[in-house]
Amino acid sequence: MADLLQELLSAPSHGTPHTDPVAMEYLANLASMPLSQLESSEQHSLAQSSHSLLLSLQALSKRSHKSIITSAAHHSNLRTALPTLATSATDLTSAIPRLDNEAVRFSTTYHKTGDNEILNARKSALLLSRNVERLVDVLDLPTLLSTAITTGASAPAANYSSALDLNAHIRRLHGLYAESPLITSISSQADEAMQAMAKNLISSLRAPNLKLVSALRTISWLRRVVPDLDPTGASSNGGGLGALFLVCRLSTLMNMLAALEPLRELAEQEKVRQQQHIQNGSAWSGGQQTERYLKRYIEIFREQSFAIVSMFRSIFPPHPNKGSSTGSEQDPLQPIPSALSTFPFHLIEMLMETLRIYLPSVKDQPSRDSLLTQVLYCAGSLGRLGGDFGILLATIDVGDEAEDEWVEVVKRHRLMAGRLESIVGGKDKGAQEAMVKA
Repeated sequence: MADLLQELLSAPSHGTPHTDPVAMEYLANLASMPLSQLESSEQHSLAQSSHSLLLSLQALSKRSHKSIITSAAHHSNLRTALPTLATSATDLTSAIPRLDNEAVRFSTTYHKTGDNEILNARKSALLLSRNVERLVDVLDLPTLLSTAITTGASAPAANYSSALDLNAHIRRLHGLYAESPLITSISSQADEAMQAMAKNLISSLRAPNLKLVSALRTISWLRRVVPDLDPTGASSNGGGLGALFLVCRLSTLMNMLAALEPLRELAEQEKVRQQQHIQNGSAWSGGQQTERYLKRYIEIFREQSFAIVSMFRSIFPPHPNKGSSTGSEQDPLQPIPSALSTFPFHLIEMLMETLRIYLPSVKDQPSRDSLLTQVLYCAGSLGRLGGDFGILLATIDVGDEAEDEWVEVVKRHRLMAGRLESIVGGKDKGAQEAMVKA
């Protein structure tokens, strides 16, 4: 019965009727109802159900109208999105083989066992990253070396020793990695810093108040900084390093003597006035400024010349006697003599030249005797080191009475020197006797 009602209700234009389970269930329920019920209560029930559904639809549209509108818009977009998705899927399907080929090529090209410039650069970068702290320490070596040399003036013993240790470490690295551009650059910077250190050490040798301990320490550092100056070491006669020491000390002596320039100018003025008196035929009784100049000149000369020669002998001791014949047999030209062998002659010539120029201007005999005595003490001081030049004073022309005056000065000097030696010898003898008794 329900099927017949379904066929009757279906429009003829629809062709084959569409079977709806809900509709079929309702038609079956209608067929089972009596006619009286259909006429009385079914219409009311349908109207009530329709009204209830209308209220539900209104509540649903009020509560979810935004979602419904959005869903409708998305549903309308599906008409264009689905073809686009199909086209993209097709393109992806065609691109997968090419992607697989590229992946295989990449794996083959950039394999760990392959030789590739990019991989090698990456390995170098990773190696650099792992050793960055060590490289920073190596790069800091020239800065540390320069800092140690710069601050060496305040504490030279500690800082210069640290600088030499750093330089030795840099040289060791350069010997191990001679082909490394980085180590070569660091070695070049270290060489420049060591040249600055050598300049500082040479400047310290020119200090006016240089002591033996400081000189020994400075020379030992120079032997390490500039080994070419003294290739044979401390047992030699000084070599280039000894000559450098004498030149520095001579420069200091010349600077100290140059500080007497005001006194020398006064002495020159007195010399000019003396010549004017001689030309006029009048007597000359001046020479006080010349005496001051010579007195101060001789004091500086005596102190510095003795200090230079004695310090040189302490720093550069002479060759031992043994083995000299063997050395002479091996070297037929004989070794180069020490720079000290001619240095005292230069010093003495400086003093004698000054005395020849200015001593004749001093006409006061006591003043001249005092200066000659002072020069004899200077000669005796150098004489203890093998440079006595007292006999050369006889060559200075100071007037007609020079010979007798010179003889008297020498006699008094020898007498005073003998007394001094007897006093010193007596003290030494008394000290020895006291030690024997003790």
